[in-house]
Amino acid sequence: MKPPLLAAGFALALVPLWVLESFHLFQLTLAVIMALAVLGLNIVTGYNGQISLGHGAFFAVGAYATAIPMSLLDWSFWATLPVSAIVCGAVGWGVGFPALRLGGLYLALTTFALAVAVPQILKHKAVEAWTGGVQGLFLLKPEAPAWLALTPDQYMYVVALLVAGLCYLLVANLLRGRIGRAMMAVRDNPTAAEAMGMDLASLKTRTFAVSAIITGMAGSLSAAVVEFVAPDSFTFILSISLFVGMVVGGVGSILGSVFGGLFVLFVPNLAEAISRSAPGVIYGGILILFLFILPDGVAGLVRRFTTKKRSIPGRETS
Repeated sequence: MKPPLLAAGFALALVPLWVLESFHLFQLTLAVIMALAVLGLNIVTGYNGQISLGHGAFFAVGAYATAIPMSLLDWSFWATLPVSAIVCGAVGWGVGFPALRLGGLYLALTTFALAVAVPQILKHKAVEAWTGGVQGLFLLKPEAPAWLALTPDQYMYVVALLVAGLCYLLVANLLRGRIGRAMMAVRDNPTAAEAMGMDLASLKTRTFAVSAIITGMAGSLSAAVVEFVAPDSFTFILSISLFVGMVVGGVGSILGSVFGGLFVLFVPNLAEAISRSAPGVIYGGILILFLFILPDGVAGLVRRFTTKKRSIPGRETS
């Protein structure tokens, strides 16, 4: 995408700063964060073919990697981001090792076990002094610099946009390059990819590490925006929600991750607004309807629309 279009897109994304109230801006900030987390999952599942049901664990690790230094050591939010990236990358690289021998449903169950185990580990007495145990940790939302006339909610919305936008650009460049093509080759035909000399072990573990870093960044932003972390905020339901967002948005689509983030945050709220007594039923109905109407996700609909538009006789293609 050309720089002028990127600048225009970022300027358009800033409009909610002046048109939305504080609570709705807070929700939109969380949607941006969820879109970033879905992008992380899409890297490993959509582009590399490794099914993960445990990305909520990376989200939790990123959140605590930011919350602990900010709450206990009085670090600034920005100083915690490199720490979060290193920790999440190391955890993701380690989790990638089972992918060398496991695949498909077996790898999915292995990552699901990680999602179930991490909240319990965070509550354990051995780390309670750092994680706050069941009670969790409270932290203060970063304030905007004095020269920037923004409230803390507005500032965190801009920060989330900047971090997410940078991650999206880096991932887009990664996928367009040699490494991205190798990742997709492993997804489509691992035997042929190995026969062509690709190092599958290194590629799979590094893909998991990059994916964990992106999702961990989302967790770090979430901790600062919500001003609170607790183990029960990161149950396996979070991992399943991210997976749902990826499928609804479009598997193997960067743009689809944005739609996935919006779905993860707003559809449960919509279901609860329709029926407070049975929001799960409404949510399930909406999800089934989405999958029935859009089997390739929202990104698939956009792809079909743009392809049809380009195929109209007499229309110039660019």
